[in-house]
Amino acid sequence: MHIEFVGRSYQIDDRMRQFTEEKLGKVIKFLEEPIEIRVTLAEEKHRHVADLHVAHKLGVLQAAEEVADGEMSDAVNAAVDKVEKQARRAHKKITGRKRRAGARVNGFEVPSWPMDVVERDSVGEGREPRIVKSTQIEIRPMALEEAALQLEGSKNDFLVFRDAASDRVSVLYKRKDANYGLIVPEG
Repeated sequence: MHIEFVGRSYQIDDRMRQFTEEKLGKVIKFLEEPIEIRVTLAEEKHRHVADLHVAHKLGVLQAAEEVADGEMSDAVNAAVDKVEKQARRAHKKITGRKRRAGARVNGFEVPSWPMDVVERDSVGEGREPRIVKSTQIEIRPMALEEAALQLEGSKNDFLVFRDAASDRVSVLYKRKDANYGLIVPEG
């Protein structure tokens, strides 16, 4: 990640650089490397203007925000919020697409597995398990970080995915202690 600061009628000090870099940390987690950021801060009479231009592997995000009778940090906050919204929307569009069974990703068919929910009282004592609900789960290739982000925004407590690094089917799940667990097959 590379950040370039430009000041127009405004002297950028280390405190403002550090403040802006911290705020941009919220945005960076949604983007893919390489990331190039240009921050232009300008002061015109009683107005503070913050202009952000963020270029990353999958596109460009831009936001300009002007604050009258405020501080430069207010303009930076507003511009970062706009860029963060754009980044979230773009990230969700890429990773959160609902694909129908038999969908194709990069020319390969995305497999789907049936998932059955079994009634608790029907298990044991020689009884036949009774299926309460049945759905199809798509197993898409993705990185572990991407799977964690998708699970974070999901209503489910688990996510079945194909690890892009090892090409193995894995399960990421939410633990009761609010951490995540990962199940990876042996071999």
